[in-house]
Amino acid sequence: MKKYILLLLLTFTAVFAKADTSVDLDEALRRDGKIYVVVSIICIIFIGLAIYLFTIDRRLKKIEKEK
Repeated sequence: MKKYILLLLLTFTAVFAKADTSVDLDEALRRDGKIYVVVSIICIIFIGLAIYLFTIDRRLKKIEKEK
């Protein structure tokens, strides 16, 4: 449990430390209209992961009921 908390804190620290340097990239993506492509790809990945996890959950419930 302590490893996960430490990893989470390090991740947040890295994100906030890089926040100032990525301003130019954010502005360039917005200016070119590519930010919508990035956001849509991230949404597709998250939706795919959610569907995958729900199907695994259904399979596990089915296996548990059989036993």
